[in-house]
Amino acid sequence: MPSEKVLEAKKALVADLSERLKASVSCIVVNYKGITVADDTQLRKELRECDVKYTVVKNTMLGRACEAAGITGLEPVLEGTTAIATSETDYTGAARILSKYAKKSEDFAIKSGVLDGEVISLEKVDALAKLPTREVLLANVLGAFQAPIASFARGVQAVVDKGGIEACLADKETNAETEAPAEEAAPAEETAE
Repeated sequence: MPSEKVLEAKKALVADLSERLKASVSCIVVNYKGITVADDTQLRKELRECDVKYTVVKNTMLGRACEAAGITGLEPVLEGTTAIATSETDYTGAARILSKYAKKSEDFAIKSGVLDGEVISLEKVDALAKLPTREVLLANVLGAFQAPIASFARGVQAVVDKGGIEACLADKETNAETEAPAEEAAPAEETAE
């Protein structure tokens, strides 16, 4: 029978893990079997750079933490070696990094994922992994907003370069007069003899 001190430590661990799950917007559960120390170090570095917390956990502890956090549906994948990656701000970071690593490794595999407190399928985890980063999405949106403004600015600059609105209007009138089609003479009707 475990001592009271060990039980208290386990309860604290479950409570911390439960709070972490509640606070995160995304969570990826992986089987880390077969990962080398060098690869694990590199993986943890990439995850830290994306503000993702990565932790190896016991299945029973994760099961109890999920129960306390109100997350159901992870029970079938809580076997073997298990690690979780959680993020409080980035929906795609953990999925993108772990999916990339899972494609390179034979044994390392994604088991499941949680998005906003709901368990998601492996297909949805894969779809999350394929989304661009937040910075790329913001750059695309800003580019879309800037395009019309930049076109307008180029048009205004073209008017200024031609000498102002009066010069552009005079130029337009001159072009209209020179391009007016000359009236063609009506073809003469032929008379039948």
